[in-house]
Amino acid sequence: MTRHDEPPATQDPASTWHDGRVTAPQTPPQHDPVPADGTTDGREPALRTELLEAVLIGVAVTLTGVLLALMWVWLAPRVPLVSDGRAVYLKNSEGEQAIGADGTFALLGLGFGVVTAAAVFLFRRRGGMPLVAALALGSLLASVVGWRLGVWLGPSQDVVASAKAAGKGVVFDAPLKVAAKGVLLAWPLAAMVVHLCLTAAFGPRDPEPTPHWPLPEA
Repeated sequence: MTRHDEPPATQDPASTWHDGRVTAPQTPPQHDPVPADGTTDGREPALRTELLEAVLIGVAVTLTGVLLALMWVWLAPRVPLVSDGRAVYLKNSEGEQAIGADGTFALLGLGFGVVTAAAVFLFRRRGGMPLVAALALGSLLASVVGWRLGVWLGPSQDVVASAKAAGKGVVFDAPLKVAAKGVLLAWPLAAMVVHLCLTAAFGPRDPEPTPHWPLPEA
């Protein structure tokens, strides 16, 4: 009678699994992908770029205040003065030249506000709070630069010296000045309104979310 070999005894899975030759498979650690620039958050370089652009825009807008000063000195009406040798008087006491200087400054500020807002929008259509803040601050500083530089470039601030230089009864120009300081806000207000309108009309739109409708029950 032939004896069949008995099947080998079933090995204990625990002993085979944990013996010195076989180890349990390990789940590889999960790591978030690191951006190519080495940062852990891709938004950081984008924020730095946005802040750098905002600083450049603020400086560029501020420097355009020099153009405002030159145009104000050129276009603003002069206030004529005359001296009798002892005092200085307005040649025309009912003249509106002083008001005209403020009005000219305000109109120029509005024009520069429209131009700078359009230029900033074309430069960066995405907008953003740093850019808007830079445009507002730069516009205000540009108005101040235009005011102070225009006063310096205009007629002399020393009225007594100008009267002596002109002589008795000779008309000379009064110093250029801004009587109503509120006109300094014409540029930043115009820039903000125009930039807001351009962004609302032509700015990029966020994609609309795709609606997820529940499947009908079978």
